[in-house]
Amino acid sequence: MNIRIGKTNRYHFPTLCTIELMSFETLRAAGAITGEATASSDEDLQQYLNNNLLFAAFDERDIPVGYGGGYIAEDWLHIGEVDVYPDWQRKGIGRRIMNALLEEGLTRKLKGATLTTDRFAPFNAPFYSSLGFQPVGGDECPERLRAILAAEQAKGLDPLRRIAMKLVF
Repeated sequence: MNIRIGKTNRYHFPTLCTIELMSFETLRAAGAITGEATASSDEDLQQYLNNNLLFAAFDERDIPVGYGGGYIAEDWLHIGEVDVYPDWQRKGIGRRIMNALLEEGLTRKLKGATLTTDRFAPFNAPFYSSLGFQPVGGDECPERLRAILAAEQAKGLDPLRRIAMKLVF
């Protein structure tokens, strides 16, 4: 398996959305989400690109098979999305994408990284914990993460399944 992790561009947005929509079904099968499959908007992807934090895993034909995007908020890297095509999952690609994002955060001397995810799907919170992320809740949860969790709930995600996590660099 010859996979290259690199920065991507606007040309790849349709493929990245397809990856996300296909990954949605993996989450659905794990009971993490229900309803209509949705993908990041072009505005979300453009925000990741503008922050120079849009990475993809490219196969030997230079076609993205996974991607991750983030942005800077309050001197923290916020991981907005990480997805891998179902046929390419469980091969370490998501970890390599996350490592590229985290390395970028370290290079920029940010405080750390944050994200929100499903607490129960075995490939979400446990995966991020394996990278050093810790759950953050209650008074320790920054307002910006509480706002993200509230927005996810407004979109129909089950608040009992959602969790905020952070990794201090």
